[in-house]
Amino acid sequence: MTERKPLGVTFESWIDKQIREATERGEFDNLRGAGKPIPNSAYDENWWLKNYLRGEGVRADGLLPPSLVLRRDIEELPELVRDMASEREVRETVSELNERIVDWLRMPHGPYVPVGPVSTEEVVAQWRGGRATVRRDGQPKTIEPRSPHPPAEPRWWQRITRRK
Repeated sequence: MTERKPLGVTFESWIDKQIREATERGEFDNLRGAGKPIPNSAYDENWWLKNYLRGEGVRADGLLPPSLVLRRDIEELPELVRDMASEREVRETVSELNERIVDWLRMPHGPYVPVGPVSTEEVVAQWRGGRATVRRDGQPKTIEPRSPHPPAEPRWWQRITRRK
């Protein structure tokens, strides 16, 4: 395929000849995706990127602006710390998130989304409230912390990033 197009031959006939010869040599046999429909890209121009990220098992965080990633991380923080074994881990996780928030607040870029540091003491108190306690009969009992707000429908960016 590295040969140059001969003079006097149209591109169309030269390309057709290259394809025909490759087909005769069997270079198009056993290609990945052979016999499968082409993905419908009429409604989604980034279908190929989503398929690639899904195939690699990667979240689409790199495509989101930092403010939206921080907002999502704040909303997922209670679920993240719920299963942690020690208070030190919880405090370190909240501290790391707060450092990222402060860094973004110092020099915000991307769309402005109201984001502020998270109270470490509130997160630790919620974590303690969800820890296992012992009942009078000696059996462990888990108390799930109650959310002050009823669950809301996912934000627009959550619906976009979690679409499969």
